[in-house]
Amino acid sequence: MRKKSIKEIKIEKMKYPNVSQGYDENGRLIEFKGGILGQKVRVKPTKRNKDKVKAKYLDLIEHSSLENFTKTCLNPDECGGCAYQKLAYETELMLKVEMIKNLFKENDISYAGDIKINQSPKVTAYRNKMEYTFGDRKKGGELVLGLHRQNRFYEIIGTSDCNIVDDDFNKIRLKVQNYFREKKANFYHKTTREGLLRHLVVRKAHRTGEIMLLLVTTSDSSFDNIRKKLFVNSILDTKLKGKIVSIYHITNDSVADAVIPEKIELLYGKGYIIEEMLGLSFKISPFSFFQPNIYTAEKLYQKAFDLAGIDETMEVLDLYSGTGTITQVMATRAKSATGIEIVKEAVDKAWENSELNRISNINFLCGDVLEEIEKVGNKYDVVILDPPRAGITPNSLEKILKIDTKKFIYISCNPKTQVENIRGFLKAGYEIKYYEIFDQFPKSRHVETVALLSKLDVDKHINIEIELDELDLT
Repeated sequence: MRKKSIKEIKIEKMKYPNVSQGYDENGRLIEFKGGILGQKVRVKPTKRNKDKVKAKYLDLIEHSSLENFTKTCLNPDECGGCAYQKLAYETELMLKVEMIKNLFKENDISYAGDIKINQSPKVTAYRNKMEYTFGDRKKGGELVLGLHRQNRFYEIIGTSDCNIVDDDFNKIRLKVQNYFREKKANFYHKTTREGLLRHLVVRKAHRTGEIMLLLVTTSDSSFDNIRKKLFVNSILDTKLKGKIVSIYHITNDSVADAVIPEKIELLYGKGYIIEEMLGLSFKISPFSFFQPNIYTAEKLYQKAFDLAGIDETMEVLDLYSGTGTITQVMATRAKSATGIEIVKEAVDKAWENSELNRISNINFLCGDVLEEIEKVGNKYDVVILDPPRAGITPNSLEKILKIDTKKFIYISCNPKTQVENIRGFLKAGYEIKYYEIFDQFPKSRHVETVALLSKLDVDKHINIEIELDELDLT
């Protein structure tokens, strides 16, 4: 690496969710992922064009004056789990609001209202799911179970006192790590594609205290039935506030560094945990999607319910409905609610949960929104949208905009794609009546948002134009 190719940059602006901008000694705009407003960092340019230079973040030179919060974890500058450990919560909220406001400006979208952020009821110990990775902190070092080190893909940080989860997560992580250290088990090496241990997924239902563990390994024959039983017995002996009710073994030989369930085996207990939210109960299976922060999710769903103005006469369509959480929330008062979701396991779980909650005025279809939308009729009182991070595809958006409804509620875990989609709604004659940010992920860069998009009152708009035409302005 040539020394002259390294740039020292002061971060002067941030774009949602994790893009930093600054200027080099020649006044050229440098853009890269990572960093916090006000930090001085080293970056390496990777691509140049007329407008800016794209670069790769290397390391931190100087902290930002914003980083004055002292109650952090042990590894705030190394762990890649969350970026805002050193920010006071009020500062974090301010940064997030500013980045979302800039998204609107960048997309030439005007909104007459004030963009507010709804803070999380819990800033620590809020997550209900963690995915840990087996590896080592340095090459040839002892086994570590934890999270990837920031900007170091092959290095793993042991998260001893992680404060975005409750202590049961930390105790389980440490117990599993020490168990396999004692057994001298090896982890899966991405370069040689050899080794046993890959991931540990921990899920905890905060309201019921039920805990599920997913141990992910390769198909290495050394982890036989006897060793599986020994592992289960050892882990069940852990003293916790909650209770382990489900342990799975997942076999994954895929090259990808992700939890891919090529084979699933229930080693102990039942196949799910139960969580409670907004007076409803939900079965959560190993790969069910469920909001990671139920405390903020409750506020978000209640806001969506209120914005929809649900009453007993209304028919609701919920697109990208997942396990049917919000479909069921709407169905508690609506005349009927229909959900469409492409993932079969999620749809199966949605039916299970609706039966568990004794909700009968509900229907779920499994398939692509682009295709299934034609099977459910074209007229609804309100349509709920909660697409994946990639947002709504152009073809799907075109069909969605043909639905006869005056009101869309658009929930998003990725405001960037949401705002891009909103431009399509505005062109189709809708306006943003309400927009709010929900801090679903304290200490991280991400947020959840909700937008109310209503059909413009065409008759009223025409009348206003006529009145203006009739005025004598001379």
